[in-house]
Amino acid sequence: MSLGIDLGTSELKTVLMDRDGNLRGQASVRLDVSRPQPGWSEQSPHDWWAACVAALGQLRAGWPQDFAHIACIGLSGQMHGAVLLDDHDAVIRPAILWNDARADAEAAALARDYPAYADVTGSLAMAGLTAPKLLWLKTHEPAAFAAIACLLSPKDYLRLRLTGIKLTDMSDAAGTLWLDEAKRAWFAPMVAACGLAPEQLPPLAEGDAATGTVLASIADKLGLPANVVVAGGGGDNPVSAVGIGAVNGGDSFISLGTSAAIVSVTEAPLGNPAGGVHSFCHALPGRWYAMGAILSGASCLRWATGVLGLPDEAALLALVEAGLPLDTAIAPSAPLFLPYLSGERTPHNDPQVRGAFLQLGHDNNTAQLGYAVLEGVAFALRDAMAAVTSTGAVVPHCLLVGGGARSQYWAQLLANVLGREMRTLHHSELSASLGAAKLGFAAIGDASLLAQGLPVKNTFLPDAAHSAALSVRYGRYRSLFPAVQALHQLSEG
Repeated sequence: MSLGIDLGTSELKTVLMDRDGNLRGQASVRLDVSRPQPGWSEQSPHDWWAACVAALGQLRAGWPQDFAHIACIGLSGQMHGAVLLDDHDAVIRPAILWNDARADAEAAALARDYPAYADVTGSLAMAGLTAPKLLWLKTHEPAAFAAIACLLSPKDYLRLRLTGIKLTDMSDAAGTLWLDEAKRAWFAPMVAACGLAPEQLPPLAEGDAATGTVLASIADKLGLPANVVVAGGGGDNPVSAVGIGAVNGGDSFISLGTSAAIVSVTEAPLGNPAGGVHSFCHALPGRWYAMGAILSGASCLRWATGVLGLPDEAALLALVEAGLPLDTAIAPSAPLFLPYLSGERTPHNDPQVRGAFLQLGHDNNTAQLGYAVLEGVAFALRDAMAAVTSTGAVVPHCLLVGGGARSQYWAQLLANVLGREMRTLHHSELSASLGAAKLGFAAIGDASLLAQGLPVKNTFLPDAAHSAALSVRYGRYRSLFPAVQALHQLSEG
C-alpha cells in the first residue's frame, strides 16, 4: 500500500493506493491562509504538520487494514513557498506562499540585473517564485534572513518531520528560480544573487527516488509500520501530471484549483521567459514541462459566491446554468470579468494588477456575473495556452483536473474558449495525491503505475458556433488589460 500526501493551499489531501492503482481510502483537512497585509499570503508550517497528522488519523480510523500495510509515502505540494529553518531545524517565520506579491520590486531587480539567467532557470523572475522572496527578506527582515540555515519548499517540511531529512526534488527546486533546468542542479550564480550560499539549499533528488524512511518515533505516533520509504515527490502540478498519466512529450492538461495552469509535457526544456512561460523539471527523470500559470482559478468562483451572498459554489453554478445555457449566444456587451484577484503571471507577469468586472448595467443579474467569472478564467487560460504553444510545446487536447473539473458546464465552456477537446477524469480532484502515491511505489522499485491514466469521465468537444462568438468577447477581454493595469497603477499613486 502507498500513501500519497498532497499539501495544497486550502487543503491537505491524502490517499491510500494499492499496487494495482486502486484508490482504497482518502482523507483531507482544510487549511487557512493568513493575509497580514494586502498582497501577502502566508501559512504556518506547523499547521501543515498538524493537518497531516489529523488526515493520517482519519485514514487509520477509516481503513485500518490498508493503513497497516503502508510500505511507502509520496509527497506533493504547493510550489514556490519559502520555508525558513534555523540551525536547529526550527521554523523562523511563517512560510511565504506562491501567491504572495510582496517581492514585486525584488523580482523586477533580478530580471533587470541578471536577464540571461532566465534562460538557465526556465522562467523570468516573478514575485511568486521563491528567489525574490529571499531578497525581500534580506531587506525587510534582516534578522530572519541572517538566521537561515536551510530553505525548504512546503512539502519538504513534511518530509523533514517524517524522516528528519532535509531534501527537495527537481520539480520543486525548479520553482525556486535557483535551478539550472537543463543540468538539474543548483545554479550557483542565481543563489549568490539572492545573498545565499549553496549550503543553505537542500540536496536534490528525482521525484521517484527513495529519500529516506519514516523515523521510528514518528511511525509510532502515526501508527505506521516500520521502515516506510518516503519518495522524492514533487510540486503539485508535475505530480498531478503523474497522477493522470501525463508523463510523455505532448501530454497536456489544465489544473483548475485555487490557481490554474495549462501544462504540456516536453522531452527537453522549452521556454519563453519573456512570455511568462515556465519551463520546469517534471517529477520524473528526463522530462520537463512548459507551463502557463494564472494566479486565480477556481478561487475566483469561491470569491464570487461569497460576494454575491450565495451559500456555496454549486448554488452559483446552478444559477448560471439555468440562466445562461451554453447553446445561448452571449452578447458582446455582456459583463466581462478579469480574474486578477491575486495579480497575474502568464503572460502579463504583473503581481500588482487587480481584477475587475466591466460592462455592467442595470439589467445585469447574478447569473450573468457568475458566467462572467467562469468565462474570465477561461479567457486567462487562453492567454496562457498561447504563451505555452509559442515555445514549441503542443496542446492537442486537455485533460481537466482540480476542483473546477467537477463542473461540466465549465468544462464545456473551456472547450469552446480554447478550441480544444476537454476530458474530465474520475478522481481528478485527487490527481496530485494519487500521483504522489505512484511516486511512492516507484521509490520501492515498482514503476508500473507511472504512465497509467485515470478513467475518462466525460469528453467535451468545442462547439464551432459558440467558439466564434466567444472569440469576439475574448478580443474585448484582451483589449481591456492595459486599461485595468493603468487604472490600478493610478490608484496606487
